[in-house]
Amino acid sequence: MNLPLSAELIAETNAREVAALEDDYGSLGRKLSRSGIDIDAIKHRVANFSVAVPSWGAGRGGTRFAKFPIAGEPTNIHEKLEDCAVIQQLSRVTPRVSPHFPWDKVSDYAALREEAASLGLGFDAVNSNTFQDQPGQAHSYSTGSLSSTVEATRQQAVEHNIECIEIGRQLGSTDLTVWVGDGTNFPGQQDFARSLDRYLDAAAQVYAALPGDWRMLLEHKMFEPAFYSTVISDWGSSILAAQELGPKAKCLVDLGHHAPNVNIEQIVARLHRFGKLGGFHFNDSKYGDDDLDSGSINPHQLFLVFNELVEAELNPRDGFNPSYMIDQSHNVTDPIESMLSSAEAISQCYAKALLVDRQALHAAQEANDTMMAFQALRRAYTIDVAPILAMARMEAGGAIDVLTAYRDSQWRVRKAQERKAVGLGAGIV
Repeated sequence: MNLPLSAELIAETNAREVAALEDDYGSLGRKLSRSGIDIDAIKHRVANFSVAVPSWGAGRGGTRFAKFPIAGEPTNIHEKLEDCAVIQQLSRVTPRVSPHFPWDKVSDYAALREEAASLGLGFDAVNSNTFQDQPGQAHSYSTGSLSSTVEATRQQAVEHNIECIEIGRQLGSTDLTVWVGDGTNFPGQQDFARSLDRYLDAAAQVYAALPGDWRMLLEHKMFEPAFYSTVISDWGSSILAAQELGPKAKCLVDLGHHAPNVNIEQIVARLHRFGKLGGFHFNDSKYGDDDLDSGSINPHQLFLVFNELVEAELNPRDGFNPSYMIDQSHNVTDPIESMLSSAEAISQCYAKALLVDRQALHAAQEANDTMMAFQALRRAYTIDVAPILAMARMEAGGAIDVLTAYRDSQWRVRKAQERKAVGLGAGIV
């Protein structure tokens, strides 16, 4: 393998922390054993947990007004893979990259797959882009894409999604994520029913092109870039579309794509109940689709989401195989540091959800004992699981303290000397 950081660097940073980690891990293990919990069993499950990182997340995003690039930012998919490999090498929970097309387009995808493998990475869901016009594009998406009133535009969007499937096949992916920004900004701009019909007709053409083992993940979003209505605006629209398209169509939940104060954990449970929970995009928000670092605003909500995901994992019904991905826009931080921090927050909430006393929780629920049901969750949430995560990382070759190891590596400083500068602009790149 051609890993970006030296094993010696990680070993040196771990050597400074290992004695304290072993002490903390032993103390936590004794505490958990008093409740009948085997810390090593929890560590094993945490070690098998993983979440994908987005290729576009390796660079700084932007607002609708400006982008403020940093030195050493990646400018192409090859440099993005390098940065994603740094995240995986340190965290050991991000072994897959989710690419976006045409942003990550290359001439040889077999070679790109080999390049990723040499960096210790595989590919996750492929993402299509029909929310943005590209140079030389025949038809504009200003009227929408899969739901456009212009038939030629709809066909262009269909063909692009089918092209993404073919690219994903070469990369070893088995999921296509479809998010469209289609909608309206003025009342009366489009007929709600007819725009959904057009979307479903076009999406059915994409669905028909799926290989037998593939899934089509439908991502909903309440608003933006359309501010009056969005064609697939909520989980209800998403599940209805997925049910109409067929069994390979699933719903993808993004934490920031809901109205304020929506009960997202209940949505997770509902989608799983009907066999349509296909994936989850992790981020956080304060006001809208802020795409802030995971767990930075409402870590308790993230824990409650994972409580439902663990319940679904233990009761798989029609199957449980969600595609997990970090989906953030890093406007003021080093993107690598933000994704390392988010991977830690996500893993922490998964570990805490594993510590919930399910027997006590279910018994309290059946007895209508509200306080004891709540306390079953609260007890797990208040446990500091950092030693479990750090031990799992270290044993897998990662860093005990990921941010310290990253900064010790001087990766960003070195890349700033090697890579060309990213230009000014707006939005995700």
